[in-house]
Formats: sequence, structure tokens, C-alpha cells
Amino acid sequence: MATDAWWRDAVIYQIYPRSFADGNGDGMGDLPGITARLPQLRELGVDAVWLSPFYPSPQHDAGYDVADYRGVDPRFGSLGDADKLIGTAHDLGLKVIVDLVPNHTSSDHEWFKAALAAGPGSPERERYIFRDGDQAPNSWQSVFGGSAWQQLPDGQWFLHLFDVSQPDLNWDHPEVRAEFLDILRFWLDRGVDGFRVDVAHGLIKDAELTDWSAPSVILGGLEPVGPPPPMWDQEGVHEIYRQWRAVLDEYEGGRILVAEAWVQPEERLARYVRPDEMHQAFNFPYLEAPWLPAELRAVIDSSLAANDAVGATTTWVLSNHDVVRHASRLGFPAGTKRMPGIGVGDPQPDQVLGLRRARAATLLMLGLPGSAYLYQGEELGLPEHTQLPDEYREDPAWERSGHTERGRDGCRVPIPWEADAPSYGFGPAEASWLPQPPIWAEYALDRQVDVPGSTYELYRSALAARREHELGSGELVWLASDTDALAFRNGGVTVVTNFGAEPAALPDGARVLLSSEPLADDGRIPTDVTVWAVV
Repeated sequence: MATDAWWRDAVIYQIYPRSFADGNGDGMGDLPGITARLPQLRELGVDAVWLSPFYPSPQHDAGYDVADYRGVDPRFGSLGDADKLIGTAHDLGLKVIVDLVPNHTSSDHEWFKAALAAGPGSPERERYIFRDGDQAPNSWQSVFGGSAWQQLPDGQWFLHLFDVSQPDLNWDHPEVRAEFLDILRFWLDRGVDGFRVDVAHGLIKDAELTDWSAPSVILGGLEPVGPPPPMWDQEGVHEIYRQWRAVLDEYEGGRILVAEAWVQPEERLARYVRPDEMHQAFNFPYLEAPWLPAELRAVIDSSLAANDAVGATTTWVLSNHDVVRHASRLGFPAGTKRMPGIGVGDPQPDQVLGLRRARAATLLMLGLPGSAYLYQGEELGLPEHTQLPDEYREDPAWERSGHTERGRDGCRVPIPWEADAPSYGFGPAEASWLPQPPIWAEYALDRQVDVPGSTYELYRSALAARREHELGSGELVWLASDTDALAFRNGGVTVVTNFGAEPAALPDGARVLLSSEPLADDGRIPTDVTVWAVV
């Protein structure tokens, strides 16, 4: 694959900076901590890292409330630390993608503070979405619960599709567009290889602010038929991304844009990755697909078809910082509706079953052609922290939902590196910003390296075999199989996942490359196991 098209078959590892590695001992992850651990990611075998926000922020939404897009929050380090991280990653052969949050700023951003000071009718307020009225301009709801409108003492209302501390920008304003083009260049000039664009489908709102009574759910729940809600997936977003793509194309080395766009059906999502727009879009339909063969095959087929139609690569993902980790999610009966967090008193997953299925799901995913995204800690088999005490929760969804949604803190708990070290090797401090459960010791990296059958070694072996057999740039061909199994060929590798209660047969003459769990004594594939084989 040409260097400039590295992303088409890349495996990209998401780092949540708060929870990856703490370099200064304050209990929170930081950029020096990440830099020190990059060699382990090179050893794991990924191609790139994607960092969630590290910008200056009051942290009302874990950094997705950005106060300054050209800086580094002192909690995480400095611009010099960012430069060192980028340089170290490049020396190791890793690309670096950073988060960009263009839908909204923090209420601490200089623009919004100026808007509040200037008052109604001022040019400063035109950068955001302000409206007059005795009542909220419409019935739009915040993603985090409650009204999406907040009234000020001067009588005007401002729109915040997320937390009240995250006012939405007015992307019809030329100054907003020019500002973000400059922000792109600022980070491209520092060497970043791309941007993951938060809420990529939300920048443009319906000009009439048409009323919408249905909940504005962003993390799933969008209907695959009918017109999009007036705050999501409006036609005007595509003009913005064409402008951004032109900027990235000025730079060498294959700089990329990745859309976080909760858009259905796949044909509409594929419009974000047309040749003159973004390079990739997260495949949320795949992430949300139940552990059932027919549903998974349907999503795989529709994803490949939609992206092939526009010449784009398909991405695959099982976990990220916004959803319950798949090692826990898959521990519930197949078809269970995805839950917005799990906490004390909630139904608990079967951890053994969840990890077994997670390992099988990972081999299935990594066997598919295209690009794959991993979330930090999944290579250790980490489950959700499903017993996190509620008093530690920081996700704004917890408070804004009236404590009806546990939120996303359970998947954001700092990860374990060393079983017997303070905070399991996360950093020098005894405690981390979210408490780690005692079971973290058994998942620590130093308990898994060079241990045959460990989840870490399964990932490392799979990534090496994926590269050796060029699966990312291959082509999927479905094979006839038992109705309770999925089987396909990708180049010279056959991938079989058994969902049934009875063991499934391997193809005649198959030589096993990898298996997510040991095969049965007769050589067949047990339930909830994926095998890679060559025939």
C-alpha cells in the first residue's frame, strides 16, 4: 500500500489521555505518560494512535468542552510535550491522529465569554446560535438529557446539543469556518497525521430550527429510514469537509479526516467519505450489531457495499470511550439492547462469556478487509468497571439524566500495566482519577506478555498475521457454512466464527493460524470461537 494511503488498511489504537498512563503522579494520565508507553504500542503491532482531546478545558465533559484549540491543558502537559509525543511516535513508525471538536466549544472559550459580555444583537453572538423568545425556541433535547436550550439573564437563549457548558457554534458564520481552517493548519504544521472529527454530522442545523419531538439521541437510536432530524446530518456539512480535505491535501504523507458520524443507513454515512471529503468514518452499525450471525453478516455486507460505491475503505470497531466495553457488552444474552453504562445494582454481565465472545469478535473483526480501530485496554481483555461507585461518576449524562443513565465512566477507568505496582502501573500515585477495581491486577500487561493464550498475545499474533497476509487490503468472499456459523475467505486466509451450540467443522485440509480459544479434541470449532486458517 502506498505511504499516502496508509490508512486504508491501518489498525488504529485509541488513547484516552486521562486513563492511559500518568507520567507525573497526580493520578491523571498525561502526554509524557503516553510518550513513555508508545514503544509498547509499537510492540503490540498497531499502525497509528488516535488521542482523545488534550486541549485546555474545564473538563465538564472530559475535554470535549474545548477552551483553546491550539493548546494543551496543563493537566496533560504542554505544547512541547505534544511535539515530543508526535516526534517519538513517528520515530517508532506510528502515525498520530488527534481529536477535533468543531460542533461546540467550551463556555470558557474566549469567543463565548466575549459573546456573553457583548450582549444580544452583537457580532460576537453571531458565532453561536442565540435566539430571542419568552420560551425555548423549540423542543430539541440535549444528548445528555434535558432541554438543548439555556436562557441567559438578558432573555436570550443559546443552543447546546450536549452539556450546558458546550454551546454550539454557528457554522453558517464565515469567521467560524475560517477559524477551523487555521486550527487544522496549526496541528498539521506540528506533524499530526490526521483528525478524528467529533460529532461530524452535527455542525449544520436546519435553518428554521424545525421542531423535533423525538429525543436527539446521538449514541445509537437514529432511524435508518426517513429524513434526518433537523440537528443532524444536514446537507451543508459536506461543503465544510470538502474545504477541510483541500487543506489536508496540501500536506504530504497522507493526512486524514475520520468522521464520528452517527448516521444511518450506511449509504448516507458513505457520503462523508466520498473522494473529496473525509477518508474514513466510524462504523457504528457494526459496533451495535448483536452477537448473531445473520445480523453481523448483513452489517458487513451493507458496510462494504456502501463504502465500495464511493471508493472508500470500510472501518470496523468494537469499543471506544463512549460505549460499554465489548468484553462486558457481549456477556449478556445475544440481542440484549445496548445499555448506557452499567453500575452497582444493574444486571451484571457474565465476565467469562463476555471475554470469550470478545476474543472471538476481535478475530472476526481483524479478519475483515479495511481498517480497524482498537480502544485502549481491549488488548488486555479489560471489561467495563461495572461496580464503579456512583459518587465517582463524572460523565455529565449521569447528572443531566437525573441519575437514570450511568454514563460512560465505566469504560474510561485507567488501564493496568503492572499487577503489583501502585495504581497497577498506571502511574506513581496509589490512586487514579477514577478508582480501579481489584480485578485489574489479573488483566495487567505484565501478567500477559509472553503468556500463551493470553488476550494480549492473541491480539499481538492477530495483528502480525493480519499484516503478513495483507488482510486489510484483501477482499471478502463468503463461504457456505452451517447456519450457526459465519465463514469467509480473505485472500489466503479462511475465517470461521461459530455462534452455534454445537462445534463447527473446519474446511478440509485447513491449517490453523490462530484460534480465539482452543479447539475441541476432535479439531472442531467450539461455541463462540473464531479461527483463522489456511487451506
